[in-house]
Amino acid sequence: MSSRDTIKTQLVYRADIEGLRAVAILLVVAAHAGLPGFEGGFIGVDIFFVLSGYLITGLLVKECGESGRIDFMLFYARRLRRLLPALLVMLVITAFSALWLLPINHLSEQAVAGAAASLWASNLHFLFAKLEYFGAAAESNIYLHTWSLGVEEQFYLVWPLLTVFLIARRGILSNRNGLALGMGALLVISLAFSILLTSWSARYAFYLMPTRVWQFAAGALLFLYISNGKAASKAQFESVGVAGILLITAALVFVGSDTPYPGWWALLPTMGAVCLIFAGSGESKSFVSRILSLRPMQAIGRISYAWYLWHWPVLLLGASALPQITGINRAALIAISVVMAVATFVLVERPIRQNIQIIRRPAVLLQTAVILIIASTALLFYWGNSSQVEASRLALDESEKPLTIDMPIIYQMGCDDWYHSNRVVACMFGAADAKKTAIVMGDSIGLQWFPALAKIFMAPDWKLIVLTKSSCPMVDRPIYYARIGREYTECATWRQHALAYIKDIHPRYVILGSTHSAAYGQEQWTSGTREVLAKIAPYADRIAIMRSTPTLPFNGPDCLSSKRRLHRLLGWEPTCVSATHDPKGDQVAVWLRQAAQGWSNVQLVDMNELVCPKGVCSAGKNGKLIFRDAQHLNASFVESLSSPLAARLGVSAAAQEFPITYKH
Repeated sequence: MSSRDTIKTQLVYRADIEGLRAVAILLVVAAHAGLPGFEGGFIGVDIFFVLSGYLITGLLVKECGESGRIDFMLFYARRLRRLLPALLVMLVITAFSALWLLPINHLSEQAVAGAAASLWASNLHFLFAKLEYFGAAAESNIYLHTWSLGVEEQFYLVWPLLTVFLIARRGILSNRNGLALGMGALLVISLAFSILLTSWSARYAFYLMPTRVWQFAAGALLFLYISNGKAASKAQFESVGVAGILLITAALVFVGSDTPYPGWWALLPTMGAVCLIFAGSGESKSFVSRILSLRPMQAIGRISYAWYLWHWPVLLLGASALPQITGINRAALIAISVVMAVATFVLVERPIRQNIQIIRRPAVLLQTAVILIIASTALLFYWGNSSQVEASRLALDESEKPLTIDMPIIYQMGCDDWYHSNRVVACMFGAADAKKTAIVMGDSIGLQWFPALAKIFMAPDWKLIVLTKSSCPMVDRPIYYARIGREYTECATWRQHALAYIKDIHPRYVILGSTHSAAYGQEQWTSGTREVLAKIAPYADRIAIMRSTPTLPFNGPDCLSSKRRLHRLLGWEPTCVSATHDPKGDQVAVWLRQAAQGWSNVQLVDMNELVCPKGVCSAGKNGKLIFRDAQHLNASFVESLSSPLAARLGVSAAAQEFPITYKH
């Protein structure tokens, strides 16, 4: 009788671990659903990594102890049986849904990501496509969440080999200290690599398996420690359980989309998960473990994998299908994802996992899995190519022409070096010898007002100078920039040089503007803005701070696109409106007013009532775009607001235009 017939490499069931899975998935779903206070809920993935390290190491060590070897083919067959069927079901159904609900010109990029996911490599796809996990481009991808599955499967690929290598080197079937030593060394090396890489480029550290493997190793070391039977008192289990809750809570409080991650910060959820697993390992369960073992937590934990697969595509596709996203709509989408998860668990996951015959011939199972992976990858690529062909055909159809997206001309003229340098590029519009100078300084949110400002200052006695740095707030405080994965030092240096430039010019008017989404608190907004004003207010006649505009919960042009099969079939024109509810924007406006106090020549200019009348934002109106994406106003719409903006600035709009000159 073969070892495959006799060895049952199963660990003792622990209800608290199932409950910890529930905690992890609830955190992830809360974060992606935009639940206030759960921006850092993506740390649920870190908890999953620790659980995988704990459980997989336990299975491998148990198998080694029972048979003296690891059956690699059986191990990989079991992993694929556990993960692949539900994944392929999600990929195919999501692709079919996207075919009807997403703009056709977006399907090709979705298909490539789906194909990468079927190959367990979407983490590498998002990495080398330079898509930041918290960036707009990545967040519109229906397969973004599969990056963590890629990391896990790559871990499963190397972990048995590493375990056998350490055992062969140390001869530790009876003594696990050598295995623990090897895992400990791996943890230290991987953590150090993660911290260093996070400081250089957080995107690489976020997506790569080698910079995450220390979290799996933490779970592995915990299993080895617990399995050695080290005694601990009930009070110790209780205190460690509380410590685990505090660590995960601290991660929720201090970690967000603007946090350099993983790096040092990932220690919080990782050690929190370690503490919670340990707290439930004693004979007398801790209070926290008993909470995790409650039946509702068990139920959520059982469907956690399927729910993880479904929650993200349902949220994105639902947002595309609905005319507007409200709290009720979002809750309904979460409920739909739960229904999909339960159906997948009952109809796909559980029957396959309980079918013992499937695993008796692991070689056949592996061959079948490879065939299914190749077939799904080919199908997704075919879907992407055919969608690209259809998008090209529709682009030639005059009746299907998209709405015109207008960008301010300054971006065509090289006025912004983004993060590539800290040099100040001053773009001048108007007569070089004009007596009066206006300077507009800010990021892309502030400079979205350029078309209106150019029209206002189009007079022979005015010249307008543009100083812009994308994603650089007009606040004299350091800022972490998620898209480059580090502190945005170029912004700080550029801002100081630009302020010195304004001081030397002595302009009549300075217009400042930047997004309110920067990760600053009240003290940083008020004191940092005051420091900016202190450097230029004595040298300018007047200063206006533009309040940043509301954002849409969807991409404006995409929403208005008529190139959705479902819309064309139903003859439905989406309204693409959203109620303005932006507490952060309102609070930042209050802080900016506070910062402006003390300078009689400084005012806050608020145009939001004209952008979103009566608290309702529209992606477009009368066949014209208002938003060119989810947060920037379309240039032609901004130009139409030149008269009311001039009134708020206290400047008479120019009666006629004159030639634009440009120089550095």
